[in-house]
Amino acid sequence: MARLKQHYEETVKKALQEKFGYKNVMEVPRLDKIVINMAVGKAVQDSKKVTAAVGDLTKIAGQKPVVVRARKSVANFKLREGMPIGCKVTLRRERMYEFLDRLVTMALPRVRDFRGVSDASFDGRGNYALGIKEQIVFPEINYDDVDETRGMDVIICTTAKTNEEAKELLAGFDMPFRK
Repeated sequence: MARLKQHYEETVKKALQEKFGYKNVMEVPRLDKIVINMAVGKAVQDSKKVTAAVGDLTKIAGQKPVVVRARKSVANFKLREGMPIGCKVTLRRERMYEFLDRLVTMALPRVRDFRGVSDASFDGRGNYALGIKEQIVFPEINYDDVDETRGMDVIICTTAKTNEEAKELLAGFDMPFRK
């Protein structure tokens, strides 16, 4: 069992139940999934950039991502319908907890000038979005093998109904929110 899942079952669940006064254990918010998205704008000129992004995201997530293709043609961006423009991966269950553990304990502290993540990035329904500017903050990525730095979006979906519940859930996982 993943370390964070065990921590959730033993500690976080009870604390959330006491704080919000849930009568049923199934009401307690939990993590649903984590979606990692890596858009590659330079893929229009060079399709090998998407292949490199897929390789990086495979190392970071631990599972093979899906290549995202353009839905519409946009002449100003020289983009045609069906061209590969990025990749994304959805993590659930054990891999989700392991990724969140690596994100909170190893990757975020390695970000330059890191003062914590914003607590304004909740969507009103209990989901949290986080942007990372460089993929090299993850220890799985070898700095010498990187052809260029790419950013990524990490969306953490929870079953919480409000932002306050979701923030308390993520704070239970030691998410470093700004003071």
